[in-house]
Amino acid sequence: MQERKVNSSAIIILTSLGFFMSMIDSMIVTTATTAIRHDFQISVNVLQWLLNIYNITIAALLLVGVSLGEKIGRKKVYLIGIAIFTIASIFCALSTSITLLIISRMIQAVGACVMTPMSMAILTHSLPVDIRGKALGIWSGIGGLALIVGPVLGGFIVATLSWQWIFWINLPIGIITIYFAHNLLPESKGKDDKLNFTDILFIAISSAGIIWSLSTITTNTTHVITIITGLSSLALAILFIVRQKISSTPMIPLRLFRTKVFTNGNIATFLLYASMFGVLFFLPQFFLVLENVNPLVAGLQLLPWTATLVVIAPFAGSAVDRFGEKIIATLGLFLQGIGYLLIIFLFNATGSYIAMAIPLMIAGMGLSMAGPALQKAVLSAVEPIYLGKASGIYNIFRLFGGAIGTTICVIVFNIFGGTTNSTAFAEGFDAVIITAGLISLFGIVFSIRLTTRDKK
Repeated sequence: MQERKVNSSAIIILTSLGFFMSMIDSMIVTTATTAIRHDFQISVNVLQWLLNIYNITIAALLLVGVSLGEKIGRKKVYLIGIAIFTIASIFCALSTSITLLIISRMIQAVGACVMTPMSMAILTHSLPVDIRGKALGIWSGIGGLALIVGPVLGGFIVATLSWQWIFWINLPIGIITIYFAHNLLPESKGKDDKLNFTDILFIAISSAGIIWSLSTITTNTTHVITIITGLSSLALAILFIVRQKISSTPMIPLRLFRTKVFTNGNIATFLLYASMFGVLFFLPQFFLVLENVNPLVAGLQLLPWTATLVVIAPFAGSAVDRFGEKIIATLGLFLQGIGYLLIIFLFNATGSYIAMAIPLMIAGMGLSMAGPALQKAVLSAVEPIYLGKASGIYNIFRLFGGAIGTTICVIVFNIFGGTTNSTAFAEGFDAVIITAGLISLFGIVFSIRLTTRDKK
């Protein structure tokens, strides 16, 4: 019995480290962008590709990487992903131009695209159902630690060392994770389907095109090109789905969506992260622009929101095992939505940071509860042989939720406010917070449809 506990702990820690690495890298880079821009003497328009290329590459290759993991082994692909990510981090740190840095970031994303879904699949496949919710809660908490460490550590590194060190720190974490994961993680495979390169091309181009369009539609670039690219990518995505329906070995088995838990869980996930990332994009800017604080202080002011992921998520995971996915996911979406809406009433009435910190804590509790609940709902709704593909689909919904949520909030911000002065920024920020809150509350429509199993 003791041996099983040790093995379970090792599995949880080693799968969580991969998720942590990919999460902290995306967070820590945001605090170093100004230093990188000054170092390479580049414009903001060029700089944005340092962030965009990471998400675009992950969107393009995520399902391809998952399919490889199902075919040749989830552990094997997980280790390859961490190795690619770690080596690319060295290239990032040694980059002498923005072009080399962007290319290195793209290589990083090739590794990162399999780290999260494969870690989820390994974790879910390896652990019994009765502790799966708790395990996913710990997994979310360790990954969520990146939201705390990322902004603060990034600000500290840039202030005391140089931006290159935000990539060097991946080296020891990557080496340690690869060594112990190779020795302690169990191997598993999914359905050994033949890879269809036409489908790979369709999903890669359509996913990358959609994310690129969402990333650029709110900028001052030519909207005609952006809209054409977005619509063409959407049409290609529809064609991809049609091919999945008629294929005998689909990359995305559409039969999984016949299960109500799987479908509703993924839609609720989409809305959960659309709400969260919309706020995440604007909240640091709010502290920097309206509160006039430095990046390190802004990172610290996010702690009431982000710290709850580490504190609450493990307990929320245990609550999922005890009370079920439906109750915890619904309560989580409700608390996140209400938390955001309370910011408008409490902070605007007092102007006190405490009046914002308390609602942020409530919203963070909601995210910490809904995340593990929806993960368990989605992954428990499929047979073990489909766990890898289910993890990939879940992460696609999470990724696109974040991208579309951010785009919606930027559009809302520009409609109701702007950056011309502090008053316009405050009005736009209020509109964003209300929008994000309503998106989260809308997710309840789908979370209340989660059940342990579909009724025949």
